[in-house]
Amino acid sequence: MAEDVQRHEMATLRELLDEAVAGRGRVAMVTGTIATGKSALLYGLAEHTFDHGALPLTATGSRAESALPLGVLSQLVLGAPMTERNRATAVGLLREGARGHLPTGQAGVSAGEQVDVLIVDALCTVLLELSERCPLLIVVDDLHHADRASQQCLSHLARRIAYAKVMLAFSVPDPRALGSLHAEMLRQPHCRSVRLEHLSPGEVSRLASGDTGAAPARWHALTGGNRLLVDALIEDHRAGDGRGERYAEAVLACLHRAGDGTSRVARALAVLGEAAPVSRLLGQNDTATAQAIQELTRAGLLEGGRFRDEAARSAVLAGLEEHERVELYRRAAELTYRDGAPAPLVAGHLLRAGQASEPWALPVLEEAAARALRHDGVESAIEYLMLALRSCPDERRRARIATTLVRAKWRIDPGTPAGHLADLTEALRQGHLTGGDAVVLAKALLWHGHAEDARDVLGHLRKLDELDRDAVAELAVAHAWFRSSCPSFLRHLPELTDEQTGGAAHSLSADRRTESADALVRALTQGPLPETAATAERILRGSRLDEMSMDTVESALLALTYTGRADLAAPWCDSFIAEAASRRAPSRQARLSAIRAEIGLRRGDPAAAAADARRALELIPPDSWGVAVGGPLGSLLLAGAAMGRHEEFLPPATRPVPEAMLETRFGLQYLYGKGRFHLAAGQARQALRDLRLCGELMGAWELDSAEFIAWRLDAAQALIALGEAEEARLLVEEQLARSCGSRRVQGMALRVLAATAEKRHRVMLLRQSAELLQEGGDKYELARSLTGLTEAYHEVGEFRRAAVLSRRARALAQECQAGVLSRALPDGGDGAWSGEEPGARPVLSDAERRVAALAADGYSNREIAAKLFITVSTVEQHLTRVYRKLSVTRRADLPESLTGERR
Repeated sequence: MAEDVQRHEMATLRELLDEAVAGRGRVAMVTGTIATGKSALLYGLAEHTFDHGALPLTATGSRAESALPLGVLSQLVLGAPMTERNRATAVGLLREGARGHLPTGQAGVSAGEQVDVLIVDALCTVLLELSERCPLLIVVDDLHHADRASQQCLSHLARRIAYAKVMLAFSVPDPRALGSLHAEMLRQPHCRSVRLEHLSPGEVSRLASGDTGAAPARWHALTGGNRLLVDALIEDHRAGDGRGERYAEAVLACLHRAGDGTSRVARALAVLGEAAPVSRLLGQNDTATAQAIQELTRAGLLEGGRFRDEAARSAVLAGLEEHERVELYRRAAELTYRDGAPAPLVAGHLLRAGQASEPWALPVLEEAAARALRHDGVESAIEYLMLALRSCPDERRRARIATTLVRAKWRIDPGTPAGHLADLTEALRQGHLTGGDAVVLAKALLWHGHAEDARDVLGHLRKLDELDRDAVAELAVAHAWFRSSCPSFLRHLPELTDEQTGGAAHSLSADRRTESADALVRALTQGPLPETAATAERILRGSRLDEMSMDTVESALLALTYTGRADLAAPWCDSFIAEAASRRAPSRQARLSAIRAEIGLRRGDPAAAAADARRALELIPPDSWGVAVGGPLGSLLLAGAAMGRHEEFLPPATRPVPEAMLETRFGLQYLYGKGRFHLAAGQARQALRDLRLCGELMGAWELDSAEFIAWRLDAAQALIALGEAEEARLLVEEQLARSCGSRRVQGMALRVLAATAEKRHRVMLLRQSAELLQEGGDKYELARSLTGLTEAYHEVGEFRRAAVLSRRARALAQECQAGVLSRALPDGGDGAWSGEEPGARPVLSDAERRVAALAADGYSNREIAAKLFITVSTVEQHLTRVYRKLSVTRRADLPESLTGERR
C-alpha cells in the first residue's frame, strides 16, 4: 500500500541506487513528520536492493540505545558479510571506539559523544572495502535516535563515498532533529533530500475504497492523512469496529514515535481539552509546548490545538498510568479553578482525579451537581455528589450533601436512595440535618414504607425550638402534599404561624408547588369545581419538567383529572411524558404514565390504561415504587376488571404491597381497584370488604370526592349481588347527593340505581344515565349503561329498540375491549331494517333529522318537544315527513344510523 501512494519517491530512491551501483555514491535524506511512511519507504527500497545488484545493510536508531557508543554502526558492520579477519578487525575497532577515546582538545565532551578520528576512518574503510566487492545500500531509520558516535561515523562516510559504490539512505522526522549534522550532509553535492507528506483526501479515499469497498468521507478529517491512522481505520472498518482498538493503538504508536516531551504535551492536552493552559499544567515554557503541539499537528493528531477526533483523545487518556492520571487531573482541577472556569469543568477534573481534598473542591462539586440537575444531567450530578460525600469531613455538610444525593437518585429510580436513609436518620438524631432536609427525609422514609421512622422524623421537627427560613418554606409546601397524599401524617407536622409562613423564603417554584398541591387538595375534598380546573390548567401552562417542578406537574394533572376534566388532562400528560422521555428521566416517565392510566380509565379506555400502568411498573420496578405502587396497581386492576381478563390480571391483585400504603392516597386507589376486580370476578363479599375499607379511610381523611373514587356505587353493586338491594339503593342515593357537578358519576349512579328500581322505571333511569355519560366522555361506562338499557327494553317487550341499542352497545364495548359486555349483549342480527336502499339516501332537513334521531332512541313526542324546545304538534309534523321520506310507518322502523348522527 505504501508503495502505491509513494510511487514517485520510491522511483527517486531507486534512481539514486542505480547511480551508486554505477560508482557514483549517493546520500538520500528522507524527512517527514510522524507516520508519513518513512520507514516503509526505506525498507521497501532495501527489499529491491538485490534487483539492482547491491547488498543492503540496515539499522534502526532507538531512544533506548542512544547512549550506547557506536550502537547503530555496530548493527551495520556486524550484519555485513565479511571474512573472519575483517570481522575481527571491525569488532576490535568497535570495542576500542566504544571505550570513548577522546581526541586532543575535546576535554569536557562526555564519553560516547566523540570518537577518535582514526577509529572513525578505520570503520569507514571497512565498509568502503566491502563496497568494492559488492555495491552497498546502507539504510538507517530514525537517524536522530542514533548515538552520537554512530552519527559522526556516518557523516564521515557520507563525505567519502562520492566515487564509491555506496548509497546511504537515512530517515529523520524533522531536519532540526539532527542539528548541524543534517546541514553538513545536505552540503554534499551527492546528497538528495526526499520530503514525505501525509496522504491527500483523494489518496485516503482511494486506499479506503480499495481495501474495504467503502470510502468514508470523514477519514481524512479524522487522520489528517496520517498513514498509520488510516491503516488502523481500514482494519477497524474491516472488523466492523468503527474507530476501535486498532485506531487507539495507532494513536499511541504515533505518540511513542514522537518522543517523551511531545507525548507529555499530548497527555496534558487530552486532560485539558485545549492547548492554552498546557504549559502551566506541565510547568514548562511556552516555546517547548508550542513546538510539541506543532509536531502533533503535523502528525495529523491535532487541528487548531485540539485532537481531531474524540476517539484519539480517549486513546491517549486510556494510555495514562494511574499515578500520572491522578496527578494530571488534580493539577488540571486546581488550574481551571484558579482561572475561574465553570464548575462542571472543574468538577469533571476532580471526578477523574478521584479526590477532592482541597477546601475549594466541595463547593465546586455541589455547584456542578446543582447545574447538572437543572439541565437533566442526573447521572453526572450523582457522580459529583458521591465524590463530595466521600471527601467531606464535616458531618452537618455531609448530611446536606446526602439529602441532595437522595433527591438526585430519586429521579432515576426511587428505590436506589434507600441505602442513605439510615445514615440521614442518624444525622438527624445527631443534630446534623436541617429542618428542610428533614422534611425530604420524612417523605422518602414514608415512600419506602418506613411509616414509624417518618413519624419520628416529623416528631423531631416539632421539638425544634426554631425553624430556619428554608425549613419553613419546605414545610409550607409539605403541608399541602401530606394533606393530599398522606393525610394521616398531617398531625405530625409542625404547625406554622402566619408570621412564619409570610416570612418564608418563597421562590416562584415553591409557590407553584404549594398552589398546585392546594388545587389537588380542593379536588379531593370539595369535588369538581370550575375554578380548581382553571387553576390546574394555568399552572400546567407555566410549567416545565425540571427537578423542582415534578410535584407541581403531578399535582396539577391529578387536580384536573379529579375535577372531571380528563379530556383536558390527557394532552398535557402526553406532552410531559414526551418531555420526560427526551430528558431521559425514567422516574418521571413512570409517575406520569401512572397518571395517564388514571386518565385513560376516566375516558373509558381500559386497554390504554392497562398499557400505561404496565409501562409505569416497567420503568420503575414495583419494589422501587414504595407506597405509591398502589396508584399503578389500582389502575391495572380496574382495567382488568373492565376487560374481564381476570387470569391475566390476577398477579397484580395478589402481589405483596407495603403495609404503610394503606396510610396514603395510593392505598385508596389500590383498595378500590382490588374491590372492583373481585366484584368482576364474582367475589362480591371480598369486594365489599375492600370497598368499605376504602370508603372508611376516605371519610376519615375527608377525601371523599366522587370523581376521585365513587366507591359507594361499586359497594352497592356488591350488595345487589348479595341480595341487599335496599341497602344498595341507599348508598347510590347518597352518592348521587355527593355527585353535584360530575355528570360522569351521576350517570354511573343512575345505572346502578336502575338495578334497584322496578322494571317500569329502569328504562327511564338508564336513558338518563346514558345521556349523562355521553356528555361525561366515559366510553366504558356509557357502554355499561347502554347494555343495561338494552336489557331493560327486552324486559318490557321493546325488542326493536333493544336490537337497535344492542348494536350500538356492542360496537362501544368492542372499542373499549370490554369483552364481558360484548358477551352479555344479545346478537342484534339484521332485525332492524335500515329503511334505506343501497346507494340512495333520502335527504332529511336538520330539524327532521334531530326529531327522527330522538324518536329512534325511543323518546315520546312530548319528551322530544321538551328536549328541542318545540311544540308537540311540530314534532308530529316532522315525523310525518320523515316517515314519508324513509317509507316507514312507525318509529320502531326508523334506521339505526339516525342515532349515531345525533351524536
